Amino acid sequence: MFHPQGPSFWELARQALSSTEHGYDLLAPKFEYTPFRTPDAVIEPAVASLLADRGCHSALDICCGTGAAMAQLRPYCRERVVGIDFSKGMLEQAHKLVHRAEGPAHIELVKGDVLEMDFRQEFDLAVCFGALGHILPRDEDRFVDNIYRALRPGGRFAVATGYSPPPRSRAYVLSKLFNTAMRVRNALIRPRFIMYYLTFLLPNAQHLLQRHGFTTEIREGLFPAPYSSFKLLVATKR
Repeated sequence: MFHPQGPSFWELARQALSSTEHGYDLLAPKFEYTPFRTPDAVIEPAVASLLADRGCHSALDICCGTGAAMAQLRPYCRERVVGIDFSKGMLEQAHKLVHRAEGPAHIELVKGDVLEMDFRQEFDLAVCFGALGHILPRDEDRFVDNIYRALRPGGRFAVATGYSPPPRSRAYVLSKLFNTAMRVRNALIRPRFIMYYLTFLLPNAQHLLQRHGFTTEIREGLFPAPYSSFKLLVATKR
């Protein structure tokens, strides 16, 4: 967990005691060296599955972080790749990373709350990797509705997710313990830090998207071990 170039235990503790936004500002310079960054072994095959055969005009990376997915999207996009995140620090790192990526698309970085997005039928594709734990269950309908509005008719939203692990598995127990610790922390300390595991899982995520007017498909077998249990959930705007 502790990469030589990554954050120390005390830096992580300071982040966890900050607000979500300020915590990621603090973590941003070293985020690429943490286990919280979605690995390229997930992002690359997901983007290739979505775009390798046809590309797209424009794409939106929701909660873009340091821009790892934007860098993978740029070679496939002909016009623009937009990343939105509420952390200024993460966007500063994304600027450095994404502009080094090859491709014709214009890069736009937007500082904003994804629950307040006001894009209207601007994108062929929207993706979100590794950030859905920041969306509380009560905000999921609002989140999906904003994505639906941002997409053109026939546009797609994609996310790597999976089914809940077995209740007695190590992954399930550790995730539940982490979530409990975060709820206690947020009950005692302000401002809150919003990050929970076991969110936006199948089949509930699929049903949520369908309620908002998407048709859905699940693509399997895309990801190598240890991520082979992940599925690519692809939702298409009717």
